[in-house]
Amino acid sequence: MNQRPSRRPAPRPPEGTPAPVELARMARSGLADAARVAHWADAALGPGRAGGTDDGKATLSDATAERAAADLGLTSAQVRADWDIARLAGLVEVHGDSARPGWRLRAWDRDDSAVLRGWVALFDAWSLAHPEPPDHEPAAVAEVVSAMPQVLSFLQLSAGPVPVEQLLDLLQQRVTELRTERCEVPYEPGPASLTTAVPSAGAEVAEPAPVGDTPLAPLLDWSLHALASVGALTCGDGQATLTPLGSWAVWVKLEQICVAAQSPAGNIEQAAEAMLRGCARLRPNAARAEYRAWLAARTVGSAVTELIGAARGEDALLRGLAFEALRVVGAPAEPDVRAVADDPTLRPYALLWLAEHDGADPEDAHEVLTREEATWLWVDTAAAVADHGEAPLLVRHLESAVQPTVPQLLHEVRAVGHPRTVQVLVALAAAHPDPALAKAVRRAAFQVHTGG
Repeated sequence: MNQRPSRRPAPRPPEGTPAPVELARMARSGLADAARVAHWADAALGPGRAGGTDDGKATLSDATAERAAADLGLTSAQVRADWDIARLAGLVEVHGDSARPGWRLRAWDRDDSAVLRGWVALFDAWSLAHPEPPDHEPAAVAEVVSAMPQVLSFLQLSAGPVPVEQLLDLLQQRVTELRTERCEVPYEPGPASLTTAVPSAGAEVAEPAPVGDTPLAPLLDWSLHALASVGALTCGDGQATLTPLGSWAVWVKLEQICVAAQSPAGNIEQAAEAMLRGCARLRPNAARAEYRAWLAARTVGSAVTELIGAARGEDALLRGLAFEALRVVGAPAEPDVRAVADDPTLRPYALLWLAEHDGADPEDAHEVLTREEATWLWVDTAAAVADHGEAPLLVRHLESAVQPTVPQLLHEVRAVGHPRTVQVLVALAAAHPDPALAKAVRRAAFQVHTGG
């Protein structure tokens, strides 16, 4: 008898974890200085406001930093430090030579979840918030950064102070594991050849380089102080302790790992395009669950980039599904979606996404589209139905057109210039039961094909 695979239970919140509203209060307090500088920049440097910097840019130039310091009663160094934190927490977004308020800053006073997401973003970027020691190899720093999640998990499970020496032992073990997983072998400079690059059968493979070759104690010290600088832990008297926010953030990460391991349809390890194809036959709720699991296994930035890349392809079905997945991502995807709103292929989808993101009812969001954009979207959706759906669905798709009559629809479809127009019209003519209408559609397809 077949047995259903067991599902890994999600980790429980740490004992004594404060309520979300209290966690949000802590996060607001920790990010208060960064939010203050971000609000100042929004008010003083925003478009259309008098008093921008001399260079006319909304970046933190020397003049801007000095002006902010004077207005806020801070030093220029403090302003720059707070500005960096604001960027890492998503309170400001920098695009080239300009900056604008992040969505989290807009929701700062009314949305606790936005504040907590901002703090988690800062927590994820702890290695950028505090400069690493200058006298260590970048590869060694990268190893320690990769190993720190296990150290943080141990701190979270310990639920109290842990001696730094014990954390150092754990870090050494984890770095050794990482090197073993990479099968590191000593590298001897010399002519490259297949005989030297690949061990022969029966040859002994060198053991991984010993951890002792890399001084990990200073790097652990840097890591702990960097995490302390973002409010994730406290360290002193040879011990480290997670703060309530830090303990909660580690639990959130563990929960995401468990969600990723429970993918309903098993698409977690797939690239975006394959994952979307796997979701094409799922019901909406099941597809959204799959999107959430897939997203939990990736950083937001890489996931959004993958989804938009899939949307740029030739398959119209994947285009629609990609933007459904981006709806699950929510507000963090807004800058990337807005950036593709000028792409003719993605524009209708992006405009609908942005309208819904700004609070429009999904049933009314189509009103943001021009007649031409709505017609282009109708053809693109019809192409998805023609490629992946059944004939009756294509016939019913006629009802969703903005044009009141079929002749008017055909006229505007011919003019919109969608690359799949001919195939869509041919498929519609073959599927429609009305001979007279089918003939008119075939004629339109012929005229588009011949350029008439």
